[in-house]
Amino acid sequence: PAHTLSPQEHGLDFQRLLDASAYKEMYRQDMIRWGEEKRRADPGFFCRTVVEGVVQPVWVVSDTRRLSDVEWFRDVYGDVVQTVRVVASEETRKRRNWVFVAGVDDAESECGLDQGVAFNWVITNDGDELSLDGQLEALLQSIRSRL
Repeated sequence: PAHTLSPQEHGLDFQRLLDASAYKEMYRQDMIRWGEEKRRADPGFFCRTVVEGVVQPVWVVSDTRRLSDVEWFRDVYGDVVQTVRVVASEETRKRRNWVFVAGVDDAESECGLDQGVAFNWVITNDGDELSLDGQLEALLQSIRSRL
């Protein structure tokens, strides 16, 4: 939010854009369009913004949505990059109050990684806590072994 091209620059409430409210939905298509314009001009724009000036032994980059983002991290950080996809069945998503919106949920920002990426890890989050815990523990052990 401190970046000069932040939501505040456009008079938007950053915290409200992070939730699943009607406020976010009101601006969602405009945010997607703005992001696409930035990516067309510079595919690494958002990725560089996140890592600029920061050194970390482990980065967890959540909510990457485009192949160009995954490619940028792989190009910059090489083989240390581990990609993780979290999936849930459509039934589970509907139980969590997800409703498909044409033009939004079928846009690249929502499904751009559905094809073309060989994920290192696929985590299933359908509500079985024991299963989820086991999957996450295996992922954490793998990360710890790389440090």
